[in-house]
Amino acid sequence: MASQVKTNAVRLLENTAISFNVHEYDVSDGEIDAQSIARKLNVDGDQVFKTLVAESPEKEHFVFVVPAVATLNLKKAARAAGVKSIAMIKQKELLGLTGYIHGGCSPIGMKKLFPTFIDETAILFERIFVSGGKVGLNLEIPPEDLAGFINAEFADLA
Repeated sequence: MASQVKTNAVRLLENTAISFNVHEYDVSDGEIDAQSIARKLNVDGDQVFKTLVAESPEKEHFVFVVPAVATLNLKKAARAAGVKSIAMIKQKELLGLTGYIHGGCSPIGMKKLFPTFIDETAILFERIFVSGGKVGLNLEIPPEDLAGFINAEFADLA
């Protein structure tokens, strides 16, 4: 689907055969938490996923796509990534590392393709919602297509 908004994520998907929809929603109320986004998109909160970036003590970076209503379990995340431990990166490091800001971080189109893991609950849905690369923009995409496009693995993360 063509969108008026052309983020890096949208541009990259437009050059594929992947079926996706772009959803814009109002953020002027300041409500950009997962439950608010689900309400604004009129979808189940479990279908809306957030993109989190973490690093190992060796400064390797990993991306985790988890249900927005859930919390990333750092032990499970480290196990999935095959490292001893993992910690969330500092919010101020996000833009320089990924090219995205907090609240608008998409798993698609980061500056570099980091090892990425999607919570296994995503496969319960035909389509999930992830950030489209800016606050107020979500992409609706089949989880298997998303995983294939960004070379992600499904894992127990939440």
